[in-house]
Amino acid sequence: MSIDPTQPVAVEARGGLRIWIRFQDGEEGEIDLSDLAGMGVFKAWEDRVFFESVRINRYNEVAWGEKIDLCPDALYMQLTGKSPDEVLPGLSAMKTSA
Repeated sequence: MSIDPTQPVAVEARGGLRIWIRFQDGEEGEIDLSDLAGMGVFKAWEDRVFFESVRINRYNEVAWGEKIDLCPDALYMQLTGKSPDEVLPGLSAMKTSA
């Protein structure tokens, strides 16, 4: 059974609009989400209690309530600095065959 390195296994709210996240492969750290704040559904983060309700949903997304979820692959790339080709190895093959 192979692991999905981008699958989050733990998440918690931190100061400001930061989350701490740990992924299945052991990568962990804080991610600043303040660039999303105040726009569209992310306006809900102005309520600190709501922001602190962050969780991993049944689809392995980082989520708040029923309307806000963030892609774990994107968060993994942001945290690690890895490229899409490094994280999703089959991506290049899909681009060339399309």
